[in-house]
Amino acid sequence: MQPWPLWPSIIALVAAVGIVVVAGSRLARAADELADRTGLGEAVAGAVFLGAVTSLPGIVTTATGALEGDAAFALANPIGGIALQSVWLAIADLLYRRANLEHAAASIENLFQAVVLVALLSLPVIAFATPQLTVGWIHPVTVLIPVFYFYGLHLQRRMHQAPMWTPIRTRETRDDEEEQEHSGPLSRLWFTFAALGLVVGVAGWVIGQAGLGVIAATGWPSGVTGFTVTTAVTSLPELIVLISAIRIGALTLGVANIIGGNVFDVLTLTVADAFFLDGTIYAAAGDESLVLLGGTLLITAVLAAGLIIRDQRGIGFEGIGIPAIYAGTIGLALFAI
Repeated sequence: MQPWPLWPSIIALVAAVGIVVVAGSRLARAADELADRTGLGEAVAGAVFLGAVTSLPGIVTTATGALEGDAAFALANPIGGIALQSVWLAIADLLYRRANLEHAAASIENLFQAVVLVALLSLPVIAFATPQLTVGWIHPVTVLIPVFYFYGLHLQRRMHQAPMWTPIRTRETRDDEEEQEHSGPLSRLWFTFAALGLVVGVAGWVIGQAGLGVIAATGWPSGVTGFTVTTAVTSLPELIVLISAIRIGALTLGVANIIGGNVFDVLTLTVADAFFLDGTIYAAAGDESLVLLGGTLLITAVLAAGLIIRDQRGIGFEGIGIPAIYAGTIGLALFAI
């Protein structure tokens, strides 16, 4: 697929962002109501429903880069999405001034999702060290990633039904509870959520393609570009939904949208390897891809620590550490090229 010209890309980008701003806020409200009426809870609903919908642009962009044979870009896009979406949480901390966001949105399920994310990100590290192992043209890790992902969802669902750990409640903690009466059949709510998800997904695809058009016009290095610029574009739906969830008071849902979306984004590595037809993608990617992966693992570990420590005021150490590690990772990746 040929990249779009520069000016049509810019116009499409602006229009699609406007659509996502409007639809994203309504999508967050629909997901919040679904969390209440289905009994899944905000953490599971944010991780599964919102995480999957808002990850669609990144999946399309990654598949496009892999089919075009750009291994560095195809790997950097989902890994960069995970890193940058964690930075979005630091930005959201600045917007939610009542307390530290990780403190207010206390959820053992979100913490568990962060642990699952660390486990999933460790699998590509093994693949980088064993590029000679292949099943057809893909690495065995490509098959294991979705297996680990769905088992993690099973454990999270079990945790929601019978939690063995609970965070300490303070006056700043926002509980995951039903706060309003709902009317209308559940089927209509599902239809509304699906329709809004389709709108956000299509607009996100336009954002991704327009972003690729802008990148093609600039000629920047594909690996670092995929980690920074393209992911900044394709992860805009996550940022907009996060801000919308905070505005309606669904803090756990908003945080779960980011962390759950990050966990879902690891599945995109399976897409990258499957669509890269010149052998396993881990053998073709350069050293900078491993640097980006290591930085993203560190960012996720710091985020998990922030969810455990739960500083009550300010943005917390994670709000400072995550953007700093993100910037440092970009610098090291440029050095590794």
